[in-house]
Amino acid sequence: MIKAISLLVRKDGLTHEQFVTHWFEIHGPLARAVPGIRRYVQSHIVGERKRADISGLDIEADGIAELWYDDRAAMERAMATPEMNALHADGVLFIGRIRSFLVEEKVIIA
Repeated sequence: MIKAISLLVRKDGLTHEQFVTHWFEIHGPLARAVPGIRRYVQSHIVGERKRADISGLDIEADGIAELWYDDRAAMERAMATPEMNALHADGVLFIGRIRSFLVEEKVIIA
């Protein structure tokens, strides 16, 4: 299993509420159509938890997207589909900046 995690920042001119509405109501259903995505989770940021003993990062984000695939080959096949092209085309409409990571989960508590 491979997972992609992306930090998303809304496009200039959009409010956080407009961003999450588009992401959930329009972008979400487009993601359902992409073959090969095993799981897709949108985490809409509603606040920030700070720690007094560790400095924070200087980043902003409106949401975190998580996508699971069976393996890298499945991810690459999904990326080559017309459905993924449609998903990416829609993302340009409301995502101003994105930073994505490929990760391997190590489950501690399930």
